[in-house]
Amino acid sequence: MPTLHITVPYQIPQAEALRRIQAHIAQLKEQHADKMSGLDESWNGYAGQFSASGMGQSASGKILVNPSEVIVEMTLPFAATFFQGKIEAAIRENLTRLLA
Repeated sequence: MPTLHITVPYQIPQAEALRRIQAHIAQLKEQHADKMSGLDESWNGYAGQFSASGMGQSASGKILVNPSEVIVEMTLPFAATFFQGKIEAAIRENLTRLLA
């Protein structure tokens, strides 16, 4: 299965970055409830794990909110291989905008 490794630097306080990311995930759960059968997350301080499934596919990963960068590692279903670049670009763009 393809794996994404995305690093996005930021300059806001670490606690604010975490708050924004968690709020964004909650918003995604609401907006895409009809398309995803589950978007689950768990946090241990500044480290989170997530999984999501929809349209017969599932993905999982980790989010690490470091003091000056966010790292996302995500395992995609094999069927998403052709869209890996677009998925990575969308995540990077959303995080950059979210943490500005």
